[in-house]
Amino acid sequence: MHSKITAPERAPILAKLQAAGVPVEASGHRLAAYSYDASNYRVPPLGVVFPRSVDDVRAVMAACRETGTALISRGGGTSMAGNAIGPGVVLDFSRHMNRIIAVDQATGTADVEAGVVLAQLTRETERATGGSLTFAPDPSSKNRATIGGAIGNDACGNHSVRYGRTSDHVHEIDVVTSDGALLTASDNGVRATDPSDAYSVSRAFQLGEDLKKLAQDNLSAFRLELGRIQRQVSGYHLANLLPENGLNVARALVGTEGTCAVVVRARMKLVPKPSSALLVCLGYADVVDAAKDIETILDFSPAAVEGIDEAIVDTMRLRRGDDSVLGLPQGKAFLYVDLDGDDPDEVARQAALLLERLEANGRLVDGCAVPDSAERATLWRVREDGAGLSSRPASGGESQAGWEDSAVAPQNLAAYLADFRTLLDDYGLTGIMYGHFGAGCMHIRITYDLRSEEGRNVFRKFTQAAAELVVRHGGSLSGEHGDGRARSALLSHMYSPGMLAAFEEYRRMWDGAGILNPGSITDPDPFDANLALEGIPEREWRTHFELRPVEAAAAGADPWVHAVQACIGVGRCRSDSGGVMCPSYRATGDEKDSTRGRSRVLQDMVRGARTVDEGWKSEDVREALDLCLACKACSNDCPAGVDMASYKSEFFSHYYEGRLRPMSHFSLGWLPRWLKLTSRISPLVNAVLASPLGKVVAAAGGLTTKRAMPKFASGKMLSDALADFAKTPAAADTVLFVDSFTKGFRPEVAGAAARVIEGTGRQVSCETDACCGLTWISTGQLDAAKKMLGRTVAKLDDGSDAPIVVIEPSCAAALKKDGPELLGTEAAERVSHRIQSFAEAVKQWVDGGWTPPAVPSAVTVQTHCHEYSTFGATVQRKALAALGVANVAEATGCCGVAGNFGFEANHYDISMKVAQQALAPALESTAAETPVLADGFSCAMQVKQLEPERKSLHLAELLDPRNTIPKKTPENTQGPEGPASRRGRRQG
Repeated sequence: MHSKITAPERAPILAKLQAAGVPVEASGHRLAAYSYDASNYRVPPLGVVFPRSVDDVRAVMAACRETGTALISRGGGTSMAGNAIGPGVVLDFSRHMNRIIAVDQATGTADVEAGVVLAQLTRETERATGGSLTFAPDPSSKNRATIGGAIGNDACGNHSVRYGRTSDHVHEIDVVTSDGALLTASDNGVRATDPSDAYSVSRAFQLGEDLKKLAQDNLSAFRLELGRIQRQVSGYHLANLLPENGLNVARALVGTEGTCAVVVRARMKLVPKPSSALLVCLGYADVVDAAKDIETILDFSPAAVEGIDEAIVDTMRLRRGDDSVLGLPQGKAFLYVDLDGDDPDEVARQAALLLERLEANGRLVDGCAVPDSAERATLWRVREDGAGLSSRPASGGESQAGWEDSAVAPQNLAAYLADFRTLLDDYGLTGIMYGHFGAGCMHIRITYDLRSEEGRNVFRKFTQAAAELVVRHGGSLSGEHGDGRARSALLSHMYSPGMLAAFEEYRRMWDGAGILNPGSITDPDPFDANLALEGIPEREWRTHFELRPVEAAAAGADPWVHAVQACIGVGRCRSDSGGVMCPSYRATGDEKDSTRGRSRVLQDMVRGARTVDEGWKSEDVREALDLCLACKACSNDCPAGVDMASYKSEFFSHYYEGRLRPMSHFSLGWLPRWLKLTSRISPLVNAVLASPLGKVVAAAGGLTTKRAMPKFASGKMLSDALADFAKTPAAADTVLFVDSFTKGFRPEVAGAAARVIEGTGRQVSCETDACCGLTWISTGQLDAAKKMLGRTVAKLDDGSDAPIVVIEPSCAAALKKDGPELLGTEAAERVSHRIQSFAEAVKQWVDGGWTPPAVPSAVTVQTHCHEYSTFGATVQRKALAALGVANVAEATGCCGVAGNFGFEANHYDISMKVAQQALAPALESTAAETPVLADGFSCAMQVKQLEPERKSLHLAELLDPRNTIPKKTPENTQGPEGPASRRGRRQG
């Protein structure tokens, strides 16, 4: 185990950095977040620096050299081998050194800083060149991995069959060495980046001579042992120094994992973008059969040949619903083959010919071309989320990295996989397989038990045997993730003693001080040292939420510990586009405000707290959770299934026990109680809030004075809205749950919803005297929340199976998900199965034969995050499509209010930054006459804040037969059976 770093050990380097004017962070939550990457390892750093310039990097390098402190470079922190963590100072380039300096179409290069995210470079390249050029490397982590990290690992990606590795796309790299030189590595040597920098000029000359001599001294070994297969990434790529390769120092630096120099800038090569592409999806009985067809597939010069097994598909469907995987053929293992070219017809012809050839081989179970862009997107999403999805598969258990990157020649892949499966069986392990089949590189997560000594013994023996196996098949320990802490100690299986000595000499030439990323490649740490799951105290953390206790017991962990350890660090929460997660990170760009950063602080809490009580009172955790909007998006978007909203609620329930809570936890957390009062005196309340005294009242309640307050509704307004439904029918077949937000602020929506349900031919009863407890849940007042939920469940669990349609999406989500998890009763489960959001119900009604009223031809919709996460990411879009809305502009992202968050004084500014991610741009591009749908009350309030003159609508109002919204056609607004004659309102 890595020993705990004490404050005295940190003092020298921190003092040096402060004296040099370099900001360094060493708070508990910061160190926790940077103790992990996406590997099995945990190594606490001494401090974290976010450099803004090369001068900052050189200053940090000098301080580390003078104090003998390790220096670790980091980009997106998605390394699966442990090469982005270390025991010294971590340089995170992603936050500030992330500029795309130039895209030069004439030379086909891009000049970028080390922290540029790969997907951003791809987008900017295609924009700047009118779609004629692109940046090719596209690992699954491309929307958060950086150029510096890709260079460090020699990352590849889904289209590596066509485009190869990052080393194939590097032109020049600017680096800082441990002695402070600023050098440029090129395809024919190394030079000083600044010709006027005398020391760097001298250093470059000597280094160039040393590298030539190293190559000359090892001509035979470099030619025989290196570059034998396409994906031989393990070790250093010293064959690039050979005379026949022109002393390509840039390519030789790629894949050095930050052990030789610190990458600060690079000129990367761009490639032409094909004008037409077609995905062909193939189904097989197993991965071995799939691998046997690889050589046939490669005859068609595909751009990509990727594979996954059924465990990943099953988990995707379990987490996100059946429609999250579309267009998949029959089978238990699947290949994605991307064919491309300039002529779409010729591409389609090649796809048909490929299927014909594979059918003739006799192994293909099913196959099809996938021309639909939506289906292609879901299929690629499954592949890209493979690491996270496979970490806790639908079949149960946990899988780990460690042997997730082996590679062989493609023609040897089937034999290797057959032998590998036998090896797994010998050790009683299961491997979940996915990866770059066309390049012979397999990502296999394995069901090691790293929590127990017995399980770790199996891990040690299996890993040694696996290394021997891949070498017997002529392969490499690593195919793109690098060796890091996971495989460096195994390099002796793959290389001769002479080659290992050459690696050591090469590293010393660059890093004479020996401070860069220690523990990787040469003089490695044991691969079973510093395991993150080792040494977690066995304690009981009592929780309010039911946190999958059966799965936790199977893993040998407390349910709370098991839950917060769901994050394995793949970092999808750090992406800047796609999905909703994580709005706070997208607003601040700070790791601590990502789902991953918060998870890491929670993981260190259960590890490092001396007692359970001390853990629940952690200030580091409270600070890390402060900007969490509790939007629940991570519970859908995170491949590993992290549910930070629940973790935040649980933590706050313990943290504030015996402590004074923020005033907003009373003013907003108790809102349903206050609404009972305001419904009686709403004119007075509204008058006060509209007066200068309103700001005083808001401030006293912990609320922002910058946000317009909603007008409170009276009890009479609700009675009037539901006047036609005052009597409960004898045989109501649908319950309309009128939540506190609807009752208190927009009762007209309740009337609209009841009329829509009536128009479907259903008999509706209205439940107006129950509360889901959401505001207590979101503020962590869980004892009160459970009491509230218990009463509501008792009322709703009436023995019927009538659907319960909830107007407010967040309340629907609370009854659907939080109710069973907090109460843990069969009654809560029964009620949960009956809960529907309004949009979900609408889709079901249309599918069941209801003819909806005429609708506008276009709408803009803001889907509530809780509805997105609990009822499906496409629930609103599917409902609108079923209704016949032709053009749907969806603001895919959190609105920023998120219940109490956006109303709190200390969160208003972040709330408005979050709104700029999706909602504000959507509104700006929406015509004044186009309806804006915001079923969530929070979302509606943010629309009002952004554009006060625009009134948003609930979907029920759009469909209300009494509305005056312009329709596309004068269609019949009644259902096939006409309006129901029996109406009802259920009283408490």
